Parts: sequence; structure tokens; C-alpha cells
Amino acid sequence: MPEAVAIKPELIRWAVARSGLPRDDLTKSFPKLAEWESGETSPTLKQLEKFAKKTMTPFGFMFLEEPPVEELPIPDFRTVADRPINRPSPNLIDTIHAMRRRQAWMRDYVIEQGQGELEFVGSAMQARNPLTLAVRIRDTLGLNPDWAEVHATWEEALRTLRESAERIGILVATSSVVGLNNRRPLDPQEFRGFVLCDSFAPLIFVNGADSKSAQMFTIAHELAHVWIGRDGLFNLINTLPHNDEAERFCNAVAAEFLVPAYKLHERWAEASARENPFKVIARWFKVSPLVVARRALDLKLIDKATFFAFYEQVQEEWKKHKAEERDNRKGGPNFYVYQDTRLGRRFAYAVVRAVREGRLLYREAYELTDLRGDTFDRYASLLIQRVKNERQ
Repeated sequence: MPEAVAIKPELIRWAVARSGLPRDDLTKSFPKLAEWESGETSPTLKQLEKFAKKTMTPFGFMFLEEPPVEELPIPDFRTVADRPINRPSPNLIDTIHAMRRRQAWMRDYVIEQGQGELEFVGSAMQARNPLTLAVRIRDTLGLNPDWAEVHATWEEALRTLRESAERIGILVATSSVVGLNNRRPLDPQEFRGFVLCDSFAPLIFVNGADSKSAQMFTIAHELAHVWIGRDGLFNLINTLPHNDEAERFCNAVAAEFLVPAYKLHERWAEASARENPFKVIARWFKVSPLVVARRALDLKLIDKATFFAFYEQVQEEWKKHKAEERDNRKGGPNFYVYQDTRLGRRFAYAVVRAVREGRLLYREAYELTDLRGDTFDRYASLLIQRVKNERQ
């Protein structure tokens, strides 16, 4: 019989709490879990390896003297009921570390290619006027105030915003899971996105499990972070930003960037005459109706009672939508086309070029992209062909 491994019970309990997995699910996989937690018995080495994998715990952590204190490597501006969130999930932690590795590689790559520092990163550290900065960001991206309205769908507008950011040197990655692991979904209630500032390779990560309209706000919010040169993790629960001056400023910049105050004032009468004014405006500007309602409240176009009544309505509609989404899951986009969004076209193309030119080992490219073997080769060929076609 395999010998049990001497593991401190508090590490088992810590791994269980850290995982956030349902208790019943863990007990089904590990019938003696309660005994391990109490110290009555200990798992075998094989059981411990399986437990660490199931709970997404680094295996080496299980042999520590006491549970480690895991701190996020970037400032945490998430809130629940306007209070900070204490424990990040393993999925969030692993995603941040993966993006930091990509950013570090890309930074070295662009420097090697002779790219200078991006002047706009941190250029607005002393900015105080959200309108002025929103205009500056829009101009740098090459967008006009009506840019979102010319697109028929949220998807088109989102793609334009993402591509505009990448065109000026910002890496934009969007995913709903850790790597390619569909069993490790990213929860938009935990975080909407984050930004890693760097003067050579700033990176924005967007939680792809969020709605397209919400993703628009996340990118706009993180763009403001790039301009003030400040890393941050973002969620915006109940439309309330973290109680931090810079975070509130970035929210105001994002709101002005997406829904300029003068344009909302100009079209408010037209929208108000319609049955669902917030949804009408949302379709114009390609943002969520809740963002429109909050913008109207801030501009004193509606009162608090109207806003909170609409907020409750949106919450109920969201719950219904998620339930229907679970019941009617359909096939997603083409796998290889989706990689442009997941990895970010700018980053992916740099990796493929580096491999083709012999400046990056395939093994390293696999680790950076989560794509391996024939899958990587197939994606690389398709990406090069797409870029070639677009340039003709």
C-alpha cells in the first residue's frame, strides 16, 4: 500500500478555500478530504498530485510549513459593495502571470527591433480633466467622436477599438478561460480586465466572458490607465469604481471617451421620446445600457431613483440572459481566427515572425501562446496569410 505523505492539514484547507470549487465536487473526487483537513489521515503522493491539480495549486506549495500569502503583482482596484476583495482566484493569478511573461518577451522583442518608447504611456500622469484626456486618447487612436456609431454591431465596434489600440503599440488580449483550458473559466464578477503598463509594450487584458458592450468599457478604462502609467486590476461592480482617486478618474475618462457629454446632451431629447431610452443610446454608442444610465445620472439628466430602478431591471435581465446562455450554448468562432483575439494580433504576429526567423525556439513559442505542434504551425501559416492579404 502506498505510504501517506506528511502534509499539514492547514495546507489542505487553504488549497480548498483558495480553489473556490464546490465542496461537493471536491468530496466526490476525494472521499477522504474531511480526514485530510482534520489531520486524521494524509493523502498518498499520487492523491496529493491529483488534489493539487484539481485545486489549481502549485504542487510545491503543498510541502510548505504554512499556507503562503499570495499577493497580486499589480494594484487591485476591484470591489464588492464598495469594499476591496481579499482573495484572488487561481484562475486570475495564473492569467496575470501568463500576461506578464508575454509582455516581458514582447518588450525585449520590440527593443531588439529598434522600437523606441511609446510617448503616450504615462504622458497624462498629472491630468485632471477627463474630457481633455478622453479627446487625447481618441486622437492618438485615430478615432473620431462618431467612431462607434458607424458600426452596425457591438462586435464590429469592439474590433475597431481593439485594432486601433494595437496599431499604436498596445497589446490587447481577450479570453474567457485560462490559456486554452475550458475547465478554468474566468469570472467577470471577479474581474473585468487589467492593465500592465510599460513604455515599450503596454498590455491590456479583457475578460472575454463579459458582454461585448462591457468589454468596450473595460478597454476604454484600461486605456486611461495606460495614459496615466498605472497598472491595475478592474471589475466595476454595481457601477461603483474602487475608492481611489486615479481609478475614479479613469472611469470618468472611459465614460467620456465612449459617450461624450456633448453628444449625449444633443441626443437626449430624441432618446427620451423612445420606449427604452437607455437601450437606444446604448445601441448608438455601442456600450452597455447600464453605462448609459450611469452617464445620464452623472450628467444630471436623470435622478437617482430612475437610475436604481433601471439598475435592478438590468440585474434581472442579466440573470435571465445567463440562464438562457447556459441552456443554448452554440459553437464558438473558428478556433484559428479566435486566436487573434485571445493572443492579440500584434503579439501573435511578433511570435510567429520570431519563430520563422529563427530568433525564438518553438518550445518557447508554445509556452507563450499555449499552442503546440501542428496547431501552432497551422495558426502561424493562417496568420501570415491573413496579414499578407490585408496588406495587398
